Amino acid sequence: MAKVTDLTAALAEPIVQEQGCSLWDVEYVREAGQWFLRVYIDKEGGVSIQDCEAVSRPLSDALDEADPIEGSYVLEVSSAGADRPLKRPEHFRQFLGAQVEVRLYRALEGRKEYVGILAGYEAGNVTIQMETGAQTFLKQDVAQVRLYVTF
Repeated sequence: MAKVTDLTAALAEPIVQEQGCSLWDVEYVREAGQWFLRVYIDKEGGVSIQDCEAVSRPLSDALDEADPIEGSYVLEVSSAGADRPLKRPEHFRQFLGAQVEVRLYRALEGRKEYVGILAGYEAGNVTIQMETGAQTFLKQDVAQVRLYVTF
């Protein structure tokens, strides 16, 4: 059987595109004893609450009709956010040259977090350019890569 996130993405993709947005990610997670189905969208110039609502209503109807999830859950549609996690190869390609934060599972040279310019992504390995030079992190060591936002 297909994963809930894959089924939801397939249902969401045409709805999201119809609203002039792109589908960034889908998560199905359990928090505080309740299931959440989160659909993250993106749009040039930013996502508004109206965009989220315009996707949420028809997506909710499509999910009710397809009924891919047993039991109750909360549907959330939101922006991917300025500090969005990069998960897919296309995310990394889109943000080559952007400032990112790499978080590791285990400390490397006494640190678990590194900030630098995304210089490469190959087979899950992430390379960033820092003031001290380029550093490549192996896929199995990387817990998360996010866009790094400074104010």
